[in-house]
Parts: sequence; structure tokens; C-alpha cells
Amino acid sequence: MRRFSWFNVTSLTLGFAFLYLPMILLVVYSFNESRLVTVWAGFSTKWYGELFRNKEFLDAAWVTLKVAIFSSTIATVLGTMAAYVLVRAGRFAGRTLFSGMIYAPLVMPEVITGLSLLLLFIGIGLDRGVLTIVLAHTTFSMCYVSVVVSSRLTSFDRSLEEAALDLGCSPFEAFRLVTLPIIAPAVISGWLLAFTLSLDDLVIASFTTGPSATTLPIKIFSAVRLGVSPEINALSTLLIGIVTAGVITASIVTKRAAVAQARDEQAAERSE
Repeated sequence: MRRFSWFNVTSLTLGFAFLYLPMILLVVYSFNESRLVTVWAGFSTKWYGELFRNKEFLDAAWVTLKVAIFSSTIATVLGTMAAYVLVRAGRFAGRTLFSGMIYAPLVMPEVITGLSLLLLFIGIGLDRGVLTIVLAHTTFSMCYVSVVVSSRLTSFDRSLEEAALDLGCSPFEAFRLVTLPIIAPAVISGWLLAFTLSLDDLVIASFTTGPSATTLPIKIFSAVRLGVSPEINALSTLLIGIVTAGVITASIVTKRAAVAQARDEQAAERSE
């Protein structure tokens, strides 16, 4: 087993410090007694109480939560369908164009995506609000779901579906009863990824939002321009906690799926 050298340990430590030390400081100063965010005056949770009494932040959080839930759910359904077509449909006319359109948001700058969606909504006369943000977030998060689900479908044992079809299931029943439960961890991971991306988005939402719908990232960005307050530190800490919980949940689901798959493969080998 290769041992870590001092250079590797130092590089790894500096890298993690660069990535996570600012977030640790943000979390620590969210419990600061003083209103000055750079001066420690003692431990206090009063800014969390002030945050939950701030109606503007609460309204923005509610809008963000609604957008994230609806957009991630729609993106998961559409992304799973797109992944199934790409993996199972083989070669068909327009496959290259179809796959390119699915994966284009992965490499497209967010400014271009947001501007193009804004022009689309103006062109069709759709008032900007929660609906337009949901459509915009669905557009760019669907490709991430498709990538996650496609990787699971590629390694899927199709003989299980064929056995279900031989036993009298229709193609839809075989997908619902056999394929979907097996790829469910990937689908859940895709939903969590889309949910996290929607919570984090600022650029695309700023193009597609309207006066009646302000998301939390936009509200935070607007407030920070006037100066960082302890309430923003508390709010950011809560967002970090939510995203961390989502990442841990996705990791646990993926790990359990891998263990279950390995167990099934071992059982199949014993039966043979």
C-alpha cells in the first residue's frame, strides 16, 4: 500500500481548507452575538430567531422550495424517460440530435440558457413568475438526471425484463414492476441532484423570475450587495445543512443500491 508523502498531505490539507474553511467560518459566525459579522462577541442563536421573523426571507424560501420540488420532480420524470430512450431504443432517426439536445445544458453557459428562456417566455407572452422558473429549472436539471439514470440503465441486466415479458407482462408493466424498482436508487439520486441544483441557482432564475416570485438565492444576492448581516449567515448555514443532508442521503442510497446489486449477483452465481 502506497503511503502518503508530506507533500501529498500538505496539498490535500490546503485544498480542503481552501474549499471548506470559508463555510466553517460562515457557520461559526452565524452564532455570533454581535451584528458585526467579523467581530466575535459571544455565542448566540438570536439571529436564527430574527431570520424566522423576517417575512421577506420566508416568502423567498417558500418560493424556492416550491420551485425546487416541482422542477426536480418534472425533471426526474422527463430525464428518466430520455435516459430510457437513449439506452434502450438503439439507433433511430434523429438520435444524435436528440441526445445533443438532452445534454446541451451541461455545457451551455447559464447566461445563454437564461437569456434564451427569457426571450422564449416573452415571445409566447408568458408572464414571468413561479411557473417560468419551474420550466427553466426543469430544462437545465433534466440533463443531469438523464446522465445519472443512463449510467444505471447501461449496467442493467435486461434478462430480468425479458423474463417478465415471457411471464406475460406488458412492456409498461415490466418497466414498472421490474426495471423501475431496480433503477430507483439512481432515480432518487437524480431527483436529489436536481433539487440541489434548483436550490442553488441564481443566474437562470434571475432571468426568468418576476416581481411576484423572488427565489432565495436572488434575495440573498440582493441583500449582500448592501452588506453581509448575521441573518444571512444563519440563512446560509441552514442552506448548507439542507444540501449536506441531501448529499449524504444520496450517498447512502447509492451505497445501499451497490451492496444490494452485489448481493443479487452473488445469489445468481450460486444458483447457476
